[in-house]
Amino acid sequence: MMVKIAFFDTKQYDIPAFEEYGKERGIKFKFLEPRLNSDTAHLAKGYDGVCVFVNDIVNKEVIDILYSYNIKFIVLRCAGFNNVDVKAAFGKIHIYRVPAYSPYAVAEHAMALLQTSNRRIHKAYIRTRDYNFSLNELTGVDLHNKTIGVVGTGKIGKIFINICKGYGMNVVAYDKYPDPNLDVKYVSLDELFSKSDFISLHCPLTDENFHMINKDSIDHMKKGVGIINTSRGGLIDGKALLEGIKERKVGFACLDVYEEEGDIFYEDKSGHILDDDTLRSLISMPNVIITSHQAFLTKEALNNIADTTTQNIVNFYDKKVCENEVCYRCSNIENCKKKRNIKCF
Repeated sequence: MMVKIAFFDTKQYDIPAFEEYGKERGIKFKFLEPRLNSDTAHLAKGYDGVCVFVNDIVNKEVIDILYSYNIKFIVLRCAGFNNVDVKAAFGKIHIYRVPAYSPYAVAEHAMALLQTSNRRIHKAYIRTRDYNFSLNELTGVDLHNKTIGVVGTGKIGKIFINICKGYGMNVVAYDKYPDPNLDVKYVSLDELFSKSDFISLHCPLTDENFHMINKDSIDHMKKGVGIINTSRGGLIDGKALLEGIKERKVGFACLDVYEEEGDIFYEDKSGHILDDDTLRSLISMPNVIITSHQAFLTKEALNNIADTTTQNIVNFYDKKVCENEVCYRCSNIENCKKKRNIKCF
């Protein structure tokens, strides 16, 4: 049997790996350019499942539409699922994700952003192309012996910590669920904010940590702190960050994600006026580097995403328990049915 999947928000770099793994596993993808939302959900009619990414909208309305089309499952080709109403999906549509496509890709990108901003490499690149070889205003600092606060010590956070240790940095970490086997000093979030020279975010977005970095937390940070976010945009209040930069409290910011990126990132907006005043102001700042959610984008990651996503589909039909299934009860161990080796419902 050939399984048919409606693949939303397709980019050219998605297609080769998904076609290859799909052919191997009896899965036919229909690659669609639009993002999934209530207006485009009808494109999934006649398919067995849908494949979505971070900026697709999978709210209750969309889930009800898909359910009416007898869509059996939604496979996310990403780790985060904050764009999915998992409670509305429960009992109707199974949700699967890719928990770790290439933690090295994201961790390495975070360090690349930190070093680029610290040593002003982006500015030097522009200058030398104009034959300007002055070193004025290009002074950075040694990372050795500096303190970096890592928020989130999952797979990506652990790899980033190891990279930082390779630089000889002092690492402190915060995680709601600390890993007792990890050789790192865990501290409270307040202590991490107050003691860190640099802060890097590697945690999922939840209702609890929404706008974790805000005016109050920035006020408690060191003057000149560097902030790196390769996780989710909603972890940072963009307006508060902008004010912190204007007040010279934040020394630099490196953002691979942005709270309101949905209609902007992944698209060529060079011929358009950017309506988002906060993002436009951040981009104009000389001490801000923004990349458009590209931290994951390596050949290895794209292959791993396609491999895991297609295997999630195979596991669904084989009635196997898939550890990558998520529902609103997954965070509650007592109610998690996967612990009893069955699907979420």
